[in-house]
Amino acid sequence: MTVYDVAFKELIGYEGGYVNDPRDAGGETKYGISKRANPDIDIKHITLDFAKDYYYKKFWLPLKLNEVKNAIISTEIMDTAVNMGRGAAARITQQALNFLGEDLTEDGIVGPATLGAINKWGHKDERAFFVCLNGFQFMRYAHIIQKMPDKIVFSRGWTKRIQQYREV
Repeated sequence: MTVYDVAFKELIGYEGGYVNDPRDAGGETKYGISKRANPDIDIKHITLDFAKDYYYKKFWLPLKLNEVKNAIISTEIMDTAVNMGRGAAARITQQALNFLGEDLTEDGIVGPATLGAINKWGHKDERAFFVCLNGFQFMRYAHIIQKMPDKIVFSRGWTKRIQQYREV
């Protein structure tokens, strides 16, 4: 089983099947793939194989997670990206790394400097890096709820994504 296979399996554990919750800005969603972001896809009939390929091409490769040497960290960044968007996940990663002492531009792009810092901290102190990633993710959720109090209905599910350190 590849690191991506493990990351996808974990992701699907959070994203689940078909949902069409009117409170969700994404609208109709299956396996975390939303109609809003993908108006040309027949969401209701997406297969698990389609979702796996979709996430690999749209998230794993653009975020250069195939070049991340720590499976726990790449899996965590992937989950954040699917839940919050690639740019937000990259910014959260940069914020976490800067909190740990790096000096990265928080531009939401995983370039060579960000990738180098990810691999440095994935080796140096995986646990501290993981906790920082989740901390900045939590702060973003809190900010969303502060700005849009009706989104509190999603807080429990969001919290499940950040509540524990996972072993891959």
